[in-house]
Formats: sequence, C-alpha cells, structure tokens
Amino acid sequence: MLTQAPKGTKDIFGAEIAQWQIIENKMRNLCRNFGIDEIRTPVFEHTELFLRSVGDTTDIVQKEMYTFFDKGDRSITLRPESTAGAARAYIEHGMFNNAQPTKLYYIAPTFRYENTQAGRQRQFHQFGVEMYGSYSPALDAEAISVAYELIKDMGINSVELRINSLGCPECRGRYNKMLRDFIGDNLDNLCHECKSRYEKNPLRVLDRKEEKCKKIIAGAPSVIDCLDEECTEHFETLKEILAGMGISFTVDPMIVRGLDYYTRTVFEFVTNTIGAQGTVCGGGRYDNLVEECGGPKTGAVGFGLGIERLLMTLEAQNGKSEYKPFRHLYIGSIGKKGFIKSQAITFELRKMGIIAECDTVGRSVKAQMKYANKIGAMYSLILGDDEVDLGKASVKNMETGETTEINISEIGAKMKELLNL
Repeated sequence: MLTQAPKGTKDIFGAEIAQWQIIENKMRNLCRNFGIDEIRTPVFEHTELFLRSVGDTTDIVQKEMYTFFDKGDRSITLRPESTAGAARAYIEHGMFNNAQPTKLYYIAPTFRYENTQAGRQRQFHQFGVEMYGSYSPALDAEAISVAYELIKDMGINSVELRINSLGCPECRGRYNKMLRDFIGDNLDNLCHECKSRYEKNPLRVLDRKEEKCKKIIAGAPSVIDCLDEECTEHFETLKEILAGMGISFTVDPMIVRGLDYYTRTVFEFVTNTIGAQGTVCGGGRYDNLVEECGGPKTGAVGFGLGIERLLMTLEAQNGKSEYKPFRHLYIGSIGKKGFIKSQAITFELRKMGIIAECDTVGRSVKAQMKYANKIGAMYSLILGDDEVDLGKASVKNMETGETTEINISEIGAKMKELLNL
C-alpha cells in the first residue's frame, strides 16, 4: 500500500508531464488573449456550497463527493467541480462591484468517487472558464469560442459542438411536466437508475447513456418546444453569433448537463474517438447560481474541460508521446579541480538560460559520457586539471562529433553562439 498510489489517482511525469505543460501553457496563453484572469480557490469548501449549487439530486452530491468532518466538526468537501467555488469567491470578494463582465479561469485538481475507467479518475484536473455579469447570449458565445479555440489549437479532429437551451425556470417547469408524463408512460421499460432519476429530477433521465434507455428517451418531447419568447430569442441570437464566428454546431435537445444550476444555454464538445463517453468539454449558462449562493442576481456562463480526457483524445488521434530528455550541454570532469570547476560553470550557464548538467554522482569519464547521451545532451566537454589550469577546453557536438576549442571564461557566450540563443 505504501508504494502504490490510491485507486483512481496517478503520478504524472516524464513524457506525460511534458504534454501537460504544453496544454497548460496553451490554456494560459489563450485566456490572456481573451482577457480572462486566473483564479485559484481552495481544494476544499463547506459542503453546503455544493449541496446548494450542484443540486442534491445529482450523482455528484448523492454518490461521488469526498465529504468529511474536520476537527471543528464542520462538514467539508473536496471540490467535485470548480464552478461553485469560483461563484463563492466572486461573492466573497465583491467582484460584482468591479466593471463587468468578470472573466475567470482555473486549472485545478478535482475529486469525485467514481468507478475508474479510461479518462475517469477519482482525482482529475479541470480547466474551466467562468464569466459573470451579463445575461446576453454574446457572453455564451464568447465562452463557447474559448473552448472552440483551445480544441482547435490543440489540433484535435472529429470534435462536434452540440448546443441546447433549457430555458428559464418557468420554461423548465413546463418541460418537466411534459417530460414526467412521457417518462411515466414508459417507466416500466426503463432501467432502475432511470426510474430513480425520474423520481428526483426527470431531466436527468435524458443524460443516461444506456442504449436501451436512450432509444426510448429519443421519442421524448423537446425542451426547445417549451421555450417562451424571451428564451427563444436568446437561443436564436446565440446561434446567429456562433454562425457569424464561423463556429459550426448541432442543436441537440438531449443535452441537459449533469448539474442542477444550468439555465438557458447548455453545450458540449463531443468526439467519437474515445468511446461512448465522448464528451471532451461541457458547460452552459447559470443565471441563478450566484444569487442562490448569497450574492446579487447575476448572469453567468462557463464550462469545464477534463485535462485527462483531453490528453486521451489527443493520444487516440496522434499516438502515445515518447519521453525525450534534453540538455544543451553536459560538463564532465576528471579530478578534483575539474569537478569543482564544473559545478561553478554549470551554475553560471543555468543562470544564462542554458540547460546544463554536470556530474554530481562521481562517475567515471566513460560513464559520464554514457549519461550525457541518455539525457539528450547536444554538446559535451570534459574539464580536467590541465583544462582548468590552461583555461581552455574542447566542446563536442554529440551528434556530429565535431569539436570546438573555447576559452573557459567565455563558455557562456560561446554556447549561446553555438546554440543560436
């Protein structure tokens, strides 16, 4: 047990961490271009926040939250999603007093007690964007365009944007009644989980992935038919804006998302490259959440994207990445003078932005050169007593074998020249 990570968690290193860093850098750069600021909220929050925001009928609250009592007998939950924490921070710090909209993003570890499978871990990582302070469909389109650009920038193919509108609470109430009647007529043919969802929240039945249930639910009435004039106008304007942006989409009445706080627009980016659970990214509008959490009435929209699922999609498309270590220069040493000098030079080169390495183990010269090859060094040099006394050494190109004599005092400038830095 001591030498194994807990079920549903994993260590990230080597080629995989390099991929993570590339993705995270793309996310940060994209958000900078969209004027979205980073927020970092606590890993745990008061349990009540998630009960109130996510919804006590959802799978997350009923089955998946990591909840415990702290030493002050307070109920605490590791965040199962990040929208609620961002909304709490928006209220607590009075961000609604700033010029609106407020646009925030996060890259955060998240926790759900789920059955583990490919792309689904109990600790996973979310990239998310939350935008507050506008009821306009233009903000919906902007949030969607952020996700669209990221997926495009990552070079992911075969991804489709699907959108729907759940309407306002009044529209949703009318639809819930129609849906409840339809499901009630077909209840005997649905699975146990669907029957349970029907009792608590009939909308959640639309979210089921069981093939038998999906076929029955395919005949359900459409929520779009229950939208009032204002909600219809909102949805139609969103479609016009997306079309103007050149972002293709499909209207899918079965998209409801798994959280209770959504109103009006909901959307998913889906792919068929990672099996039946093909949602890469999902989100929507939640105009009542801030108020329900104790803040002022605030229009808001956002989305979340699982980084593990994004990586799985990339791997299915491009194959697994190989780890290729890399250094600009390896400085080997012979004798104490060379050993001491190599440490000082390596330190100075690193300060200049040159990725340098030297011997810290006490290897033989032969073993040092083997190590230089293993770490992908482009150049190497050996410092012995003679090189230190003369102030000169030979730099070797590890690929061609070509050597260049340099003054040790000028090694930084010479390496920058050789490396075109």
